[in-house]
Amino acid sequence: QVQLVESGGGLVQAGGSLRLSCAASGRASSTYTMGWFRQAPGKEREFVAAISWSGGSTAYADSVKGRFTISRDNTQNTVYLQMNSLKPEDTAVYYCAAQTGGWGPSAAAEYEYDYWGQGTQVTVSS
Repeated sequence: QVQLVESGGGLVQAGGSLRLSCAASGRASSTYTMGWFRQAPGKEREFVAAISWSGGSTAYADSVKGRFTISRDNTQNTVYLQMNSLKPEDTAVYYCAAQTGGWGPSAAAEYEYDYWGQGTQVTVSS
């Protein structure tokens, strides 16, 4: 079993930055593919970014490429999402997720993730 706890959300003005953290606990969590997803009010949850267990591979949604950066520190069992140049349309609840499978095309697939955090709210004002 893996527990995921997100933090770092909040209210920020458009153009600003936030860094989300996801602390993982439980067996072998440092070996899992990790991802960030988000869900805006009235919309389905969508993929944001993912990172392989080594950190050597990453993937991003087109809507955040060039603005968001995913990273991980396996010594701290923590995954980060650095969000820059935030836009009002980035407003959502952001979820951290862990996938026990290896890195591949499934990194962006919500259904492939086995564990989820409770989410953290990010609000970007215009």
